Amino acid sequence: MRYVVKIGGSLIECAKEIVRRLSILAERGYGFLVVPGGGPMADLVRSLHNRGMVSDEAAHWMAVLAMEEYAYLLADGTGAELVDAPNLSQGVRILRPYRYLLEKDRGLEHSWDYTSDAIAALVACRLGSDMIKVTDVDGVLISGKLVPDVRASSLMGHQSCIDQGSLRIIDSCEMRCFVLNGSSPAELIAMVEELPERCRGTVIW
Repeated sequence: MRYVVKIGGSLIECAKEIVRRLSILAERGYGFLVVPGGGPMADLVRSLHNRGMVSDEAAHWMAVLAMEEYAYLLADGTGAELVDAPNLSQGVRILRPYRYLLEKDRGLEHSWDYTSDAIAALVACRLGSDMIKVTDVDGVLISGKLVPDVRASSLMGHQSCIDQGSLRIIDSCEMRCFVLNGSSPAELIAMVEELPERCRGTVIW
């Protein structure tokens, strides 16, 4: 199995353990391309933007560079390889998105509708892969209830755990995004092994 995996900044405390456990699956033939979130570094960029200190354009590239910082954190001590171009062969690789997006930024608006979620979705679309969004919630909640599956188009315009840009890309690309809770890395790996037949989070399609 091959997946693009977005690891959110909300999981920064256990993110390295997630990468290590993905490596165990890789030994059994899996291939994972990890797209890092922005973490607290991107939160600082958003704060500066909200205060009018940087433009939309500057904030976009600063947030991408924040993702690149998180990539180094994820790779540090985990044995995962840092790459500048998407690769879904067997193993665990972590994308440094800045250089890649400088050359291939088409499909992304430079706004907060298109965060690291949307970048991961765009990469998955280009690779013809499904995406796993690893976050700190159990999946998509509607009226306070977890929904097992939902069309991307039906979430557009509604606030959820995934950004609006991702929904547009998922809808146009006809791919799937599995939203899984990664707060327990061991449990996450068990959930990944069940995909795509069973998803214990939410499938967005």
